[in-house]
Amino acid sequence: MASMAKPGHVGGEAEKTAVIPLRGNEAVAYAAKLARVQVVAAYPITPQTIIVEKIDELISKGEMDAEMIYVESEHSALSAAYGAAIGGVRAFTATSSHGLAYMYEVLWWTAASRMPLVMALVTRAIGPPWNIHVEHADLMSTRDTGWLIAMAENNQEALDLTLLMFRITEDPRVYLPGIVGLDGFILSHTVEPVEVPSQELVDELLPARRQPYVIEPGKPIAMGNIMPDEIFEQHRMDMHVSQRASIEAIREAGKAYLELTGRDYTSLVECYKCSDADYLVVGVGSWMGDAKIAADMLREKNVKTGVLRLRWIRPFPWDELRKAAEGASVVVVMDRSISFGHAGPLYLEVASSLTQDIPVVGVVAGVGGVDISYEDIARITKHAIKTVEDTGTKRIPVLWYHKGSFYPMPPGPLRQREPPITANPLL
Repeated sequence: MASMAKPGHVGGEAEKTAVIPLRGNEAVAYAAKLARVQVVAAYPITPQTIIVEKIDELISKGEMDAEMIYVESEHSALSAAYGAAIGGVRAFTATSSHGLAYMYEVLWWTAASRMPLVMALVTRAIGPPWNIHVEHADLMSTRDTGWLIAMAENNQEALDLTLLMFRITEDPRVYLPGIVGLDGFILSHTVEPVEVPSQELVDELLPARRQPYVIEPGKPIAMGNIMPDEIFEQHRMDMHVSQRASIEAIREAGKAYLELTGRDYTSLVECYKCSDADYLVVGVGSWMGDAKIAADMLREKNVKTGVLRLRWIRPFPWDELRKAAEGASVVVVMDRSISFGHAGPLYLEVASSLTQDIPVVGVVAGVGGVDISYEDIARITKHAIKTVEDTGTKRIPVLWYHKGSFYPMPPGPLRQREPPITANPLL
């Protein structure tokens, strides 16, 4: 969690912030209001719906000066927000799961057009079969589209990261859209006390909207035309350069927010008791809060464990990750989704970033909303440590943790195993 505000920033003469009990979805809605978003395009889908419902309520009460566009699909929602952004206004939308899948084409159009725009993604499993609970498959599917991606641990971060994302995406070094992820139901529908900054404070954080170009009547420009392959390739590489440049924009925005609120977002990762840790648990999202409790439990048993939470997935915090993992005896990567036929996607990214002398164990768990407690994470960590110590292997074939048991997954030698359940009698 970002550090709490300094005492002088809450209440007092300036009234810089107010502490309000908010669901995660409401925290995002208030961030859109405070960012002075002018156009919101929305199509409801569980568990995101409350975000746009709350925004609609704020608009109808005259508390938010924006236009809500009601559309017939998620593809249209992002298309309308994209069109509004190209027209020169700060725009916002939100989605989950199947809605994101329906938007997928427009994700590419928005990013490759170099258009700043912010979208909240409330993470949820993608069917079939139908499942409305938390999983990270939808979020992870966006990694290659060019969007910046941040992931909140709690409702405070859901608000703060949304505000910061507007500033970062509109930075001339970046000019790319951004996604703020928060876990479905665990955050979206759960109430927590949230420090909501004043409009005056947010106006200090966010300058007037900046974007590379505006389409307006009487000033025609060409968009989406075919270009030579060499120029297309250069365009893609320029997007990559801007993703990497966004690291400095993130740090600078985090520093400005720290000065205004006392909450620190200057790093792309959060390290909890990493400095003296022999063992690190790496992951994203709300269950990293449980991982911190697990680390405390393990330390009581003299198992020196820390938690390395990735606050940003794109740009990937390669250098901060490597620095934090220096000297670790075992790194355990927790994934809440699967890259089918290989491993957990976060494991693949973390393992490829660390030097070969650091043992990395990947564990897939909690898929489709299966509950994972801090006790489960402590059990997973101890199992990973024992596996490394028993085998001496640097890269462990990924494990699936399900209902207290561990099952091997590829990559690695294929082996015969009895499935823990018969998921589909037709197969």
